[in-house]
Parts: sequence; C-alpha cells; structure tokens
Amino acid sequence: MQISGKVFAITGAGNGMGREVALQLVAKGARVAALDVSEAGLAETVSLAGAKGGSISTHVVDITDRAQVEALPAAIIAAHGQVDGLLNVAGIIQKFVPVADLGFDQIERVINVNLYGTINTIKVFLPELVTRPEAALVNVASMGAYAPVPGQSIYGATKAAVAQLSRSLHSELMSTNVAVTGVFPGAIGTNIAANSGVMTAAELEALAAKAGEGKARKTTSPQEAGRQIVEAIEKGSYEIFIGQDAAFMSRLSRLSPKRAAALIYSQMKDLLG
Repeated sequence: MQISGKVFAITGAGNGMGREVALQLVAKGARVAALDVSEAGLAETVSLAGAKGGSISTHVVDITDRAQVEALPAAIIAAHGQVDGLLNVAGIIQKFVPVADLGFDQIERVINVNLYGTINTIKVFLPELVTRPEAALVNVASMGAYAPVPGQSIYGATKAAVAQLSRSLHSELMSTNVAVTGVFPGAIGTNIAANSGVMTAAELEALAAKAGEGKARKTTSPQEAGRQIVEAIEKGSYEIFIGQDAAFMSRLSRLSPKRAAALIYSQMKDLLG
C-alpha cells in the first residue's frame, strides 16, 4: 500500500506503539486521525510530530462506547475527506493475578477494551474502507494470544480472539481491496501497565525487579515496533511478529504447546501478585 496521501485512523495514538505508528505514518506523508481516551496524550503526539502536526487530527474517544465510535467515521471524513486505513492498537492488560482473584468488573473492562473496542471500530469503519481503491485494516493482538502468561489469562483470551477475528476478516475480505494484517508484539518497552490502570510505575518497577532478580527484561522499543507495523502496511502483510521473543514463542507454541507454556511459566510466574 502506498502510504503518502492516505488517511489512517489509529486507536491508542496517545502513547506507546499507537503514537509511534502515527508519527511514522505522518513522516511518510500520510494524514492521521489519532484516537485515544487521553486528550493530554493526543496533544503530546501532535507536539512530537512537530511541523507535521498539521497532518494529525485528534479525537478523544472511549472505544468501548459504541455511540462515540459510531460518530468517528463522519468526523474523520469531515477532517480529511476519506479513511484509507484503520489500526486497532489500543489495548490494556489485567492485574497480574489468577482469574480466581480477578473481579468481574476488571474482567469486563479488559474484554470491553481489547475485544469489543476492536469490534466496534471495525464495524463502523469497514463500510468506508471497502469503498477505497486500496485500504488497510491492522489489528494488534499479542504474543499472549498463543503463549499463555500466568496472571494474564483474560488479557490473553481477548488477544487470541482478536487474532482469530483478524484471520477471519482476512478471509471475508479477500475479494476486496482491504488488506488485513494481524500484529503479534512480544515485550514492548511501553507503559502499558500504568496506562491500563493496573499498577503505578513504581509498583511495576518493583515487580519487574522481583521477577527478573534486578535485571531488566529485554524489550523491543516502541519506535521499532512502529516501524515494523508501518512496513507491514506497505507490504500488505498477513501477520507479523514483533521481537525475537514473539517469533520464537510462535514457533515453539506450534511445535510443542505444553513446552511453550512451561517455559513462559518458568519466566513469568513471579509476576503473579
């Protein structure tokens, strides 16, 4: 897909991977409708875009609110004239606790953001995307979709659902000009725990030190993750795995699911709160 001149709606564009994708798309000549629940985060994204900030419109939206999401296509078309791509990057994790210790309110929040939020945006933008000469639909799942992480069972279940949704949409849209890409990031250096509201930055640092015995876990930078997602849009990739951890665990999970689960458990069990 040719990036320059296209218009992309990006959820979660107020921080992390969503922000990086927005900045890199704008740098390649695209226009971006940046969607996020945080007005301050969106303002920072525009500020970071510098002189290119004029290519970004900001839309404060809760993607779990269907009425708010339904109003987005008209607002973005009013600002940019069209929508050529939808990137579902927004997502949250759960508290690092077993399902038995997770409240139903927390379970529903993770499901609503990760799964229903993604479904909401897909439903309202697809009618516009299928009319474009070429279009992109990108859904960010997770390594947790296939590599079970103790203490992230609900999160993993929602991301597995997003992964399968992407694959099914790819099949449904084969006869159209919409390219569907599934994204499976491994450990990315973002503030997802703090942004998810499950713990403070200080609590996360203490937990990571406990789990890693003081050693920082290897992560992929948001900038590199953003680069790979933009490249996947250009190539029309079916699926991409971001980080050596995501690629390795994908292979191991296919060859020996039980061994993969045991490996993840040995590395992550100490994260359980």
